[in-house]
Amino acid sequence: MAVVRSFRAIRPSREKAGKIAALPYDVYDRAEAKEEVRKNPESFLRIDRAETQFGDDVDTYDPRVYQKAHDMLWEMVEDGSFVTEEKPCYYIYELTMDGRAQTGIVACASIDDYENGVIKKHENTRAEKEADRIRHVDACNAQTGPIFLAYRSNRVINEIVAQVKKEEPLYDFTAEDGVRHRAWTVSDEGRIGAIRDAFAGIGEIYIADGHHRAASAVRVGQKRRAAHPGYTGEEEFNFFLSVLFPDEELMVMDYNRVVKDLNGLTEEEFLEKVSEIFDVGEGSTQAAKPERKGCFSMRLGGKWYPCAVRKGDAPSDPVRGLDVSVLQDKLLGPVLGILDPKTDSRIDFVGGIRGLGELERRCQEGCAAAFAMYPTSMRELFAVADAGRLMPPKSTWFEPKLRSGLFIHALDS
Repeated sequence: MAVVRSFRAIRPSREKAGKIAALPYDVYDRAEAKEEVRKNPESFLRIDRAETQFGDDVDTYDPRVYQKAHDMLWEMVEDGSFVTEEKPCYYIYELTMDGRAQTGIVACASIDDYENGVIKKHENTRAEKEADRIRHVDACNAQTGPIFLAYRSNRVINEIVAQVKKEEPLYDFTAEDGVRHRAWTVSDEGRIGAIRDAFAGIGEIYIADGHHRAASAVRVGQKRRAAHPGYTGEEEFNFFLSVLFPDEELMVMDYNRVVKDLNGLTEEEFLEKVSEIFDVGEGSTQAAKPERKGCFSMRLGGKWYPCAVRKGDAPSDPVRGLDVSVLQDKLLGPVLGILDPKTDSRIDFVGGIRGLGELERRCQEGCAAAFAMYPTSMRELFAVADAGRLMPPKSTWFEPKLRSGLFIHALDS
C-alpha cells in the first residue's frame, strides 16, 4: 500500500513561474550553471546550485554555499516571488515535448515506503552525490527538486486527471527548450480523497529518475527523526517531493555508448570480432537507429552497421537480458577490455536526446566507435526493480526533465 499524500506547496507566483522554473541541478557543470544563472537571474538554478553566487575560489560544497541557498529561497518567499498554499493539495503537472504530453501527480511520497520496498529503485547511488543534496535539503529545510516516480496506470487517477485538465491551469508556459509546462491545483476534498485512496491500492511505485535526490530526502528524514524521538510519522520530514506518472505515458530514450579506442585492434579486426558475436549487416554512411529490442547500430570507420543479437543468445534474466547488458557482457568487456563501465575512462555515455549526430561528432573528434542502443522499456525497468535487482549504469534516459522550483516541499510546514 503506497502512501502518497497532498501537501502545502511553496510555489512561484503565476507571473514568475516561467522565469523561475529550472532544469535539474545535475544536468549542468559549474561553468554551465553559472552562465545559465547569468542569463536568467531569477532561475531557480541559482538556489539549486548556489555556488553560482560565489567566485570560483569558493568550493562547490563550502558551507557558505548551502547557507546562501537557504537565504535566497526564503527571501523569495518573503518578497512574494513564492507563495505558500493555504491547505494541502495535490497538483497535476503536464509536460509536452515535440507534440507528446505526459501528465503526473505532484505529491509527497513516504520515506517508509522507500525503506520497506514499496518504492522500488533500479540504480545504485554514490555517497558523495547523496551528501551534496542532503546538505542542500537540510540547509534549505525544504525539498526543491522532485523525484520522478512511475506507477502502473490507474483508472481512477486517470479519470480525475482528465477532469481537472479541462479547468483553467495554474501555470502554462513554454521553456526555452521548447517544452511546454502546464499545472493545475487539486484542492477539492473529494478528489483529494479519491487520489489518496487510489494510490493506497497500488502496491508498487518505481523511481524512474532521481535516485540520488530520493536517497538524500530519505536520509534527511531519518536525521530529523533522530532529532525528534517523539515523532508521529505525520511530520513533513517523513515525506519527500515527487511527481508520479502512469507508466503508459512515459517515454524512455536510448542511452548510447562511445569508446575511445579498440583495445589494440584495427577497425577491420574489430569488425570481424563483432561479426563473430552478432549478426552484422552491410555498412552504410547513413546513420540509422535500431528498430527493435535486441538490435543496435554501430558506427565504425565512417560507416554505420546494423547489429542484432543472434536467436537464443539473449539471456532471459531481467538484468542480463537488457540490451545494454548484452553489449557489455558480449563485446565491451571481453573484446574491448572495458570491465567496469562505471569507472573506465575509455567509455562515455550519450543520452538519446542528443541524437545520432552527437555520436557522429564524437567519432569525428577521435572516438573509435559508437553504439546506438534501442531504448530500455518501462516493462524492463519494472521487471528489474520487482526482482530487487539493479540496472547497469546509464541504462535509461527520461525526457522531458521535470523542472525544479515549480513545487517546493517545506520540511516543517
